Amino acid sequence: QVQLVESGGGLVQPGGSLRLSCAGSGRLFIIYTMGWYRQAPGKQRELVAVITSSSSTRYAESVKGRFTISRDNAKNTVYLQMNSLKLEDTAVYYCNFRRDQSNDYWGQGTQVTVSS
Repeated sequence: QVQLVESGGGLVQPGGSLRLSCAGSGRLFIIYTMGWYRQAPGKQRELVAVITSSSSTRYAESVKGRFTISRDNAKNTVYLQMNSLKLEDTAVYYCNFRRDQSNDYWGQGTQVTVSS
């Protein structure tokens, strides 16, 4: 059974940093695209960053230059380093591992709150 477990969320002041982790289990994910999405209250879920199996990356414009996505295939884990956090980064962050429509998995979500 595939399971994705996120960690690293929490409360941070504006300008601070957090590092999210998402570890997958149940199969190998080396050929999967891994990504982070977020959903703020009253808003739709949006893409934050993705990293392909060849380690190409793509970021939302709002996080470029502040967030960095990376992966460790040996650990089936994807990371999101978040620096210079802003109030508007407050959301529930979800990780996603996707190979195709039939192999598309989500974590349970981790809360990130940026507040002074």
